[in-house]
Amino acid sequence: MPAPAKSGSARIRRGRGCVGRLHPRRVPLFRLLMTIFRWLLGPALLGLLLVAANELAVARASRRTADVAYVPAADSAYDATRHRLDVYAPRQPSPAPRPVVVFVHGGSWASGNKDFYSYVGRRLARLGVVAVVVNYRLAPQVRVPQMADDCARAVLWVQTHIGRYGGDAGRIYLMGHSAGGGLAAWLATDDALFARRGQPRNPVRGVILDDAAGLDMYDYLRRMEFSDDRQYLVPFGPEPAGWRAASALYHLHAGVPPFLVFVGAKTYPSITRSNEKFRQRLAALGAAPPYHVLPGKKHAAMVLQLYWPGNVIYRELRAFVGAGTPQR
Repeated sequence: MPAPAKSGSARIRRGRGCVGRLHPRRVPLFRLLMTIFRWLLGPALLGLLLVAANELAVARASRRTADVAYVPAADSAYDATRHRLDVYAPRQPSPAPRPVVVFVHGGSWASGNKDFYSYVGRRLARLGVVAVVVNYRLAPQVRVPQMADDCARAVLWVQTHIGRYGGDAGRIYLMGHSAGGGLAAWLATDDALFARRGQPRNPVRGVILDDAAGLDMYDYLRRMEFSDDRQYLVPFGPEPAGWRAASALYHLHAGVPPFLVFVGAKTYPSITRSNEKFRQRLAALGAAPPYHVLPGKKHAAMVLQLYWPGNVIYRELRAFVGAGTPQR
């Protein structure tokens, strides 16, 4: 006679060692782990897909021309990596030349690269401007005056060549975050930076400052409030006269181009202090700038927010430079 069927519990015990068989007490835990895994992975994948789709849509609206040398290779100071810029031009044709925005990155005058800020170039182009994102030499290779000279040479290259990309050489605006903001402000306020390169008239028509640093390094370095402040003597040098000369605050004069200023409400106190002094000095000259303190924003967030096309900086910038309808 066939052996009597064994109970279900016996069958389960016999199957413990079989591949694909789970003990009933382990099944709820397994299902729980799988549910958690799907719950965590699902939003992450969805987020990545949304970011990728957004980048594709933004990229389609512009054409990037990368790694253009703005200093001749025969120049004794030529740096094959740092003397480069990228141009982002809207794909949609325009009946008239477009305004130009030159973006100068930050990085404590010792780091940073234009390639990281491609998202800024793409989004500026989508606003209907021709965007230029520049590299420049950094400390310890050079000091801040040489960085400013590099940026001036980049602007002069733009003035000469931007027409072929649909830009208006008569409407060049500068934009900078952190150290890049300090350099942009210096270029706009010190005509000598261009005059020594053979351009007696400053080509900058306006400046957008995004949590700018270095507007008054003369005051900052005299204070030496923090233990690591001596690191800034590498890019600025040891002499107070040099700190003052490299600070845009002391080059302000009647007739400077207009400024559009943004400061994070939770940025570094020194940036808050120097931007407020800069605003007050402009106001005393009869050129009080639009001045926006953005709630909750720390220093890094002030540039990272430029990833989002609808943020307040882009909205104000478009009106400031006179851009047309944003690209779709």
